[in-house]
Amino acid sequence: MSKKPPKLTLGDLASLRETLAQDSARREAERLEAARRAKAAAADANIFRNSIGEIAPLSSKGAQNRAELPRRTPEPVARQTQEDEAAVLHESLSDEFDPEALLEADDRLSYRRPGISMDALNKLRRGDWVIQKQLDLHGMRREEAREALAAFLNDAVKRGLRCVRVIHGKGLGSVNREPVLKDKVRGWLAQKNEVLAYCQARGQDGGSGALVVLLQPAQPRPNRSHD
Repeated sequence: MSKKPPKLTLGDLASLRETLAQDSARREAERLEAARRAKAAAADANIFRNSIGEIAPLSSKGAQNRAELPRRTPEPVARQTQEDEAAVLHESLSDEFDPEALLEADDRLSYRRPGISMDALNKLRRGDWVIQKQLDLHGMRREEAREALAAFLNDAVKRGLRCVRVIHGKGLGSVNREPVLKDKVRGWLAQKNEVLAYCQARGQDGGSGALVVLLQPAQPRPNRSHD
């Protein structure tokens, strides 16, 4: 036998009517709020249209008078120039060059180019020239050190530096404890036109493990006047 549904009391009916009335009031409030927002949006749109006035499409003549802004394109990368510069850095320093063949050298591992006074070399030895930048070649292979030195010197000259230090090490960690880079660096430096002189660094500046290098000042570029 099926159970009969329970009968609703007067209290249940009153509660149901109250719930229905609340739902109806909520829906009415939501409708009124939506209508208010639509009316406000329409009013804002009318204010905008009234402020700018009538709008007419541009004629073909007006479109022709519009200014065309040029599109800026990125500057091209001079890859060939970069490759040429890299080739110059690689080929400009030879391992077979003997600095003693062209330069005035002495047993103190210092030299000066012809035309450079002994006084300038003595000032370099005493530390009168302030070391403005340094390059540490420790741990580099020969090819890596050669390219690093060429790039370092080129950058130093561009910056107008006059005195730099090149740390080549004493060779204590190399095979047979021979200072391979020490001799190579001397030859490489002698091949650079911007190097005027160099000498072994003072004890506090690296001693036999470094060289102090005097560089030629960068030549100012002539101003080219355009017609």
